[in-house]
Amino acid sequence: MKLEELRVYQLAMRIGDEIWRIVDDWSYFVKDAFGKQLIRAADSIAANIAEGFGRYHYKEHLNFCYYSRGSLKETVTWLTKALNRNLISKEKFTELNQLCELLSIKLNNYIKTIGNGSR
Repeated sequence: MKLEELRVYQLAMRIGDEIWRIVDDWSYFVKDAFGKQLIRAADSIAANIAEGFGRYHYKEHLNFCYYSRGSLKETVTWLTKALNRNLISKEKFTELNQLCELLSIKLNNYIKTIGNGSR
């Protein structure tokens, strides 16, 4: 199986791309003070899935998936802050939060398959 075929990776990429488009419209100050952190967290989700996928030993693969899960939780925190600071609409927050919840479930299931020694 190729990395690009993994649903968990595809969803992580989608979240990162959607957040990029949102932050791209913010003012310079907000992008610099807040947006960079949000983008780093969101992009780190897919990046860690990819890095783990490329590791030979399943324990390393697992560790990078755990990092990805941590980045996902960080992303949700930044999205909550964005909502609280009126940087995103309630509707956009709800949409992204639902995607993050779905990814959390899929990522946890993916982690279970790695622990079983399969991909």
